[in-house]
Amino acid sequence: MPKLSYFYFESCPFRRMVNQVIEQLNIKVEYCNIHADEKAFELLHKTTGKTMVPCLFIDGKALFESADIVAWLKDNAERLEKI
Repeated sequence: MPKLSYFYFESCPFRRMVNQVIEQLNIKVEYCNIHADEKAFELLHKTTGKTMVPCLFIDGKALFESADIVAWLKDNAERLEKI
């Protein structure tokens, strides 16, 4: 199963769509709020060169754009670890 780390911040409107799918599918992810956790912000920036969210790391590889994240989660839901 891939390890999922989800980088976001609370006021991001695009985060809501991704969060809803994560909750609906009951998928286990590591939540990384880049406004509340300086290390998460630094890791996102250092790894990708960007501070754009939402961003889903799938086994260390970044996937940006909420629609792309939602599509990937739905396409891979059966092989992802559940809560």
